[in-house]
Amino acid sequence: MLISILSLLKCNSGVLHIYIMTIDLEDTKPFTDKSTKFLDELVRKVNPKSFVKKIDATEIFVKELPKWNMKSYFTPCSMLRLYLDRVSEIAKLDRILYMDYDVVCRGSILKFYDTDLTGVEVAGILDIYGRRFYKYHGILKRKNDKNLIDAREEKEWSILKQDYMNSGVMLFNIPECIKSGCLRKAVDLCARRWMMLADQAALNKAISRRKLMPRRYNEQEERPRKNTVLHHFSNNFKFWPYFRVQKVKPFEIDKVHHVLKIIEYDDILDKYNKLKNNL
Repeated sequence: MLISILSLLKCNSGVLHIYIMTIDLEDTKPFTDKSTKFLDELVRKVNPKSFVKKIDATEIFVKELPKWNMKSYFTPCSMLRLYLDRVSEIAKLDRILYMDYDVVCRGSILKFYDTDLTGVEVAGILDIYGRRFYKYHGILKRKNDKNLIDAREEKEWSILKQDYMNSGVMLFNIPECIKSGCLRKAVDLCARRWMMLADQAALNKAISRRKLMPRRYNEQEERPRKNTVLHHFSNNFKFWPYFRVQKVKPFEIDKVHHVLKIIEYDDILDKYNKLKNNL
């Protein structure tokens, strides 16, 4: 999380209102007040109007527990994005940009954040793997599909409809999400059935109106492109010399250097090494 915030501060000098959702359960340690205070002071040094605020979502999480997915591949915290509309401070906002802790910012997020969300619940980016296998709102493309707005510059030709988004970076239209109840539907799905990618699968099932954004706002390949704005260190499949899932996170600096061969984030990683003990 510290690396994500440092990268945001490097590339965005404007006002940043950062909310950190956390829970305090038996197997899950909450984000501390000490860490929150440190991050808040860090962002205010760049812009006094910015802030970092911790939101303890334990009560609302336990009240509607996603019980069938508590022991999934990912931690329970991965499902906290499904409760955004239950948090009073967030529920009154026009929009909120959700980012996983393993996203590194490489440019201004303002254009993405200000994108037109008229008529859609969420703007997101196709999942690099899932888009080929999952279609939740029809299989064949339709010329007049009012539920899917494709705002990508580079569109992969296909007669099949690609609508399966990665949940690591999503721009939520909060009023529309509340109106449609899509987040509540997603929580209900996680409570009733097991899913391999619980939060992502539930969101894709529950969201009926979406806007597809260019991949530069959620690049999931192991190496970023020149125009990448948000680089998401998601898991990647490797097939040679044997099949495996390659998992490298930005704070695993040796792996970033030697496995991914990435050195362009070294200035951010150096700051991370100097500051991480404050958390």
